Amino acid sequence: MSVSPTPLANQLLIALPSLADSNFSRSVALICQHDEDGAMGIVVNRASEYTLGEVLGQMGVEGGSESLRAQPVLAGGPVHPERGFVLHDGGLQWDSTMQIGERLYLTTSRDILEAMVRGEGPRNATVALGCAGWGSGQLERELADNDWLTAPSDAELLFSLPLDSRWQAAAGRIGVDFAHLADYAGHA
Repeated sequence: MSVSPTPLANQLLIALPSLADSNFSRSVALICQHDEDGAMGIVVNRASEYTLGEVLGQMGVEGGSESLRAQPVLAGGPVHPERGFVLHDGGLQWDSTMQIGERLYLTTSRDILEAMVRGEGPRNATVALGCAGWGSGQLERELADNDWLTAPSDAELLFSLPLDSRWQAAAGRIGVDFAHLADYAGHA
């Protein structure tokens, strides 16, 4: 029997303590796209080794406030780690933008970074290098194997909470406290 995917776009995937994959242990990923071909998301609670100023410098983009340039860039996942993704709340006015949910977008074009430097970018934005990808049926299998919990996304978690608080906070949004959860999964 083939199982049709339940679209999970605009949902958070929260790694259960038993998930041993080093790319995703204790991670929170926002699912940006999900269909019969698979899923794509951005890990939203892991800092990369770069600041936004360093990335902008590598791109030859000058300017921007000190606080903007000091912003940590996320390690968005193991797929395309050289590619930038901007998660934001600012609409579709940039070249390569996909709507994820109400007032939540993902842009991959340079023009959004240039707008941010000029002070004309979205009110809330997070930059990530790389993304996470799942092939057809892979995410559904991982959910069935108890590797992940799902929860609705929200702007506070994505843009305001400190990175090291997001894993526990995401689980707390659906009433789960990892301090009281076993670090192994079982099936009855």
